[in-house]
Amino acid sequence: MTDQPSVTVLGTGIMGAAMARNLARAGLTVRAWNRSRDKAEPLAADGVRIADGPEEAVRDADVVLTMLYDGPAALDVMRRAAPGLRPGTVWVQAGTAGAAAAGELGAFADEHGLAFFDAPVLGTRGPAEAGELVVLAAGPAAARETVTPVFDAVGSRTVWTGEDGAAGSASRLKLVVNSWIIAATNAVGEALALAEALDVDADGFLDAVSGGPLDMGYLHAKAGLIRDGALTPPQFAVATAAKDARLVVEAAEANGVRLDVAAAGAERLARAEALGHGGEDMAAAYFASFGDGSGQPG
Repeated sequence: MTDQPSVTVLGTGIMGAAMARNLARAGLTVRAWNRSRDKAEPLAADGVRIADGPEEAVRDADVVLTMLYDGPAALDVMRRAAPGLRPGTVWVQAGTAGAAAAGELGAFADEHGLAFFDAPVLGTRGPAEAGELVVLAAGPAAARETVTPVFDAVGSRTVWTGEDGAAGSASRLKLVVNSWIIAATNAVGEALALAEALDVDADGFLDAVSGGPLDMGYLHAKAGLIRDGALTPPQFAVATAAKDARLVVEAAEANGVRLDVAAAGAERLARAEALGHGGEDMAAAYFASFGDGSGQPG
């Protein structure tokens, strides 16, 4: 194996496509596959070879990186890829699969002799395109040298959480971080919706908290997207955030913890999706405050 491993990216949505581009720009040999080939085709201009199926895509790869919707989707695609896998291949599972899925994915890796890394990433479209994601990773120390060029190409830093990917320590940390992100995003939308309903100037609200302990860059970023109507293309879509919110609630319930805010946030995102905002930035949960999705009080 060379210092620059060959990498296959399975799943080229918002995040996967950006990761594949950055891997290729870092000088790695990259192949990619996506269920909808048209989403993968633009990567050819960046030197990425587009495969017709998962089995073809993973053949002879040193590292397989999955960036798919959830755990079941990742397992389904890897089962399809299985005939092309060889023992010793490193599997980096970078999507938000949830804590419960890590064990099942790890079992598949063991069955096929793969070195499994539970490695979800923190960041949205912007950081992904800039190669500035934060990689949360758990996996065998013996294979870390192989994945280091991959993580360095897609991220600004790697936070190691353990050596057993199947234990899901990285995915558990990702759920904790996501619980905060989802709560903060929903809070921004609700504050702006309340300001609209009470005829309060949103600039006055933002000015009142500016520079103090209640201020945060995320508030201004998400408020700006809502107020400017700049919700597409999404940094992180409502539909995906709704899925992640469900994973947070399910993980809490499975461990005897009641998360009222997270449960309400999941319902709010689901309502925004039902109102037709699923493909917009997660800040569009704002529209869940208005029954018709208009952004105006009833």
